[in-house]
Amino acid sequence: MSVLKEKHKNLGAIVLAAGKGKRMNSKRINKVALHLADKPMILHTISLLREIEVDFLVVVVGFAKQSVMKLLDGGIIYAEQKKRLGTAHAVTCALKKMPTAVRDVLVLNGDDSAFYDRKTIKNLVRAHFISNASFTLLTIKKQDPFGLGRIIRDKNGKVKAIIEEKDATLNQRKIKEINPGCYVFKIDFLKKYLKQVVKSSVTGEYYLTSLLDIGIKHKENIETLKINLLPWRGVNTKDELLEAENLFLAVKK
Repeated sequence: MSVLKEKHKNLGAIVLAAGKGKRMNSKRINKVALHLADKPMILHTISLLREIEVDFLVVVVGFAKQSVMKLLDGGIIYAEQKKRLGTAHAVTCALKKMPTAVRDVLVLNGDDSAFYDRKTIKNLVRAHFISNASFTLLTIKKQDPFGLGRIIRDKNGKVKAIIEEKDATLNQRKIKEINPGCYVFKIDFLKKYLKQVVKSSVTGEYYLTSLLDIGIKHKENIETLKINLLPWRGVNTKDELLEAENLFLAVKK
């Protein structure tokens, strides 16, 4: 068995599906349970993870958790995020349920990962293993990156920051490379640094993107897989869900 196949046996996945999705104005259904094309958004995600044969799968539930759990079949491990304190906190909840055999973990959102195909995720995992990175993130080039976190690189092309639009300078807003929120981490990296993530003074939440700054500070090996013009649409409002639906159907034609 090759080293990559051996490592893949110890790969887990965490699907973030606990958020309330306030801007969706959904009172009793989690937004990941809403339909995108032919099925609920989270089922696109689970189907993708099954295709790449991830054996250890933790879904983080919280708001309207039954609307999510009733959609899923056996073989899923659930971690409940009772207080929605951000993505880093959600991953912390998931790690408590992750089997000890897992050495590396893929983290993605349950509402926008329908746009990833098997090849993209396999290449992300492969890049992570080959580079022996502590943390590997997917980046996407978008012609219209409005509202999305921009990837800032140094003169050598290494990622050095993720800047949210509201914090970006005019020049930084011209950057088209964005962070869609899809990562692979070494479990040891998460266990070491998640507790160092500081709560946002604005929202009171703990953000997974803070691990980039922490990793760079501690000289950890952080890599990226850059995909040019991958069709992708974050889903935070009903209008964005409609845009995502139209984009998804256009891509699948």
